[in-house]
Amino acid sequence: MPLASTPLFSSAQDRYSRQVLFAGIGEQGQQKLLAAHVAIVGCGATGAAVAGLLARAGVGTLTLIDRDYVEWSNLQRQVLFEEEDAAEGLPKAEAARRRIARFNSQTQVHAHVADLVPANIHAILADAQPVLDATDNFETRYLLNDYAVEQNKPWIYAGAVGSYAVTMNILPGTTACLACIFPGPPSGMVETCDTSGILNAAVNLAASLEAVEAIKWIVGAHDRMRQTLFSCDVWSNEISEIDTSHPRPHCAVCGQHQFPHLAGVGRPQITLCGRNSVQIHERHRPIDFAELERKLQSHGAVRRNDMLLRFDHGEHRITVFKDGRAIVQGTTDVGLARSLYARFVGS
Repeated sequence: MPLASTPLFSSAQDRYSRQVLFAGIGEQGQQKLLAAHVAIVGCGATGAAVAGLLARAGVGTLTLIDRDYVEWSNLQRQVLFEEEDAAEGLPKAEAARRRIARFNSQTQVHAHVADLVPANIHAILADAQPVLDATDNFETRYLLNDYAVEQNKPWIYAGAVGSYAVTMNILPGTTACLACIFPGPPSGMVETCDTSGILNAAVNLAASLEAVEAIKWIVGAHDRMRQTLFSCDVWSNEISEIDTSHPRPHCAVCGQHQFPHLAGVGRPQITLCGRNSVQIHERHRPIDFAELERKLQSHGAVRRNDMLLRFDHGEHRITVFKDGRAIVQGTTDVGLARSLYARFVGS
């Protein structure tokens, strides 16, 4: 029997009782949350925080997508991870799934240790809405924007760097899309976690705003959803809002339905936010970790688990995932990263 047609089961009555008391949600809204399926793209600082908030709020199913693994520097702000995760080098999506299961076993979590690309976006995000952005790059955000407009799905843009948090709701057919506000990616010097650092309070603000907007959409309070690009600097106390209630005339994406990022055959190797690293995805292919470990043992230190293999060679570390994707740490030089990948993993 569908959740929406039955009263809240006993444990949920206790668990969500204070939330049900809130007039904007009530028992009917809580039923909608329990039946909802939300996707979160990125399980770093913002993604971990928003996933925790939504799981605790009772969202029934979460799809988590992340290409990276937990490191010690993540623990300052990425609230779902523990020291054991960093020591083991667990993929973030899997570490988040395990942690959520410990505080809300009623939330089903699908963890995808993957890079979201045109080739897999339809399959991974098919059953989920809204889709929440917790990425660290505009290339993935433009891909999400193309997908959401094409599929007429709501998505929420969010980001944080330094002491600055920003978020924006994109409701296709109602509000401006990301390309309306940012027709092209930021140019010139762009701040990153690596250059400007980041305050965990800024991350949590962005995640909290994103979570509450997602909850509004799920329970049907669409008229309460913000229609602005909202930004706040938690250190200087500066707040600004830009109206996004009307799509830009002749927008290539939501006006003319041109989806260049969705149509892309592949995507270039990119450096990772806050990391002296480059992601390599030359081609999708299964990796035999045992065989690769045997080949690499004479060249450096090798560690592996069921989900990844880590190889240290001099000042560089190569982390290889099961699908052949890798993160080369110790450089931001794409050419050098590709060379190391070809040499030790194969091209």
